[in-house]
Amino acid sequence: MDITIGMKGETSTLVEKEDTAAQVGSGSLLVYATPCMVALMEGAACEAIGPALGDDKTSVGTYLQISHVSATPVGLEVRAEAEVTAVDGKIVTFKVTAWDEAGIIGEGIHKRCIVSSQRFLDKTYTKL
Repeated sequence: MDITIGMKGETSTLVEKEDTAAQVGSGSLLVYATPCMVALMEGAACEAIGPALGDDKTSVGTYLQISHVSATPVGLEVRAEAEVTAVDGKIVTFKVTAWDEAGIIGEGIHKRCIVSSQRFLDKTYTKL
């Protein structure tokens, strides 16, 4: 299976106290943390293209430009969707959007690079 424009992936979670800005260190309030929203968006991107990758391939995030436009309290469900908008060799670009039960909470652009899993790890661990 090839990675093609229009492929979509989705992830969701229930916001717990552990997912708040106060708990992850990105702020002082008990609201859904931006880093957690980013992780949800990246997860949706992985879901979108995962089935098209071979067993020895994975994708790594290389770029993210997002806005977090609405706060979400503990107890609401949040959902992220990623849609492939461009494929340029090993670089895949996504439109990412996140919602809570009241509406949109964030959106942006995300890029991932397709890599050989073992080769990537081997190269990374030469830093030790």
